[in-house]
Amino acid sequence: MSAVRAVAPGDVAFGADVAGRVLEVLAADRRGGRAGRPFPVLTDREREVLDLVAAGRSNGEIARRLFLSGKTVRNHISAIFAELQVADRSQVIARAREAGLGTGA
Repeated sequence: MSAVRAVAPGDVAFGADVAGRVLEVLAADRRGGRAGRPFPVLTDREREVLDLVAAGRSNGEIARRLFLSGKTVRNHISAIFAELQVADRSQVIARAREAGLGTGA
């Protein structure tokens, strides 16, 4: 009920996990950290996976290169799609390349 009362006049309500992530990004921005890089909402590992996806690597290649299981790579890619609000691999590649990723992998 408190969330409904908060959002009714235009405030926002976040769950603890989302609020923690927002605070992490904002704190990094104040320190000149993650926010200065492309896609600050992504973790370092997600950004690393995204860079390899943008370079045209397959999930299997990414898994071998990062010493991860195929399922872990798929989970990272799903999280990346959700965070960047894209529907497929081609959209995420286009967004990553626009941000300068995928050139050195």
